[in-house]
Amino acid sequence: MTEHLRIVLVDDHTLFRMGLAELLEHRGNIKVVGITGNAAEARTLLAEQQPDVVIMDLNMPPIDGISLLTQLRSEGVNIPILMLTVSDAQEDLANALRAGARGYLLKDIEPDDLVDAIQRAARGETVVSPTMTMKLVSLLQDGSPSNTQEDLLAHLTQREREILMHLAHGESNKTIARALDISHDTVKLHVRHILAKLNLSSRVEAAVFAVEHQLVPSRISHG
Repeated sequence: MTEHLRIVLVDDHTLFRMGLAELLEHRGNIKVVGITGNAAEARTLLAEQQPDVVIMDLNMPPIDGISLLTQLRSEGVNIPILMLTVSDAQEDLANALRAGARGYLLKDIEPDDLVDAIQRAARGETVVSPTMTMKLVSLLQDGSPSNTQEDLLAHLTQREREILMHLAHGESNKTIARALDISHDTVKLHVRHILAKLNLSSRVEAAVFAVEHQLVPSRISHG
């Protein structure tokens, strides 16, 4: 029997958190072990339940999610925390990651993608919503690629380069599969090969790699 991932939800909108809890309970190996919209209650839940992943809203008066996250990290709480918000501002993304968030997701995320993000965060990956990937790339860029990286890039097949470009645009496996007319499982396999060949640990790192090597333009569209 597969062990369930234990999740705590922290969001000040009652209807949203109750609906999200019901959605997650019916998908994959996820069990919601605590729900609250209150920072003080969130602390108690985390201490009592020791969840695998926390999903937290960004804006939760009187204490916003980033402030609560900062406090928890300063107190030594290392549970993966995903920010789930309506804000697509690059500044909020940067502040959340600097405060120690394991991921930054927008509330318009597809249910299957949310479940996938939770599972990846539990494995130690940093995850962001597809539409935020290029903004994260902009934050993480730091200089020119090394010769060693150029050598690694030469090991990719043409198909793997195609998929890497799609990853850099923040596209999900399902979207890539439709664009290239291949199966979802085939995309997953290619992504694993890309990460292994480039010595990377996540799709986010792959996106940064692609922009650094000018496989896609680094400019972010604000249209």
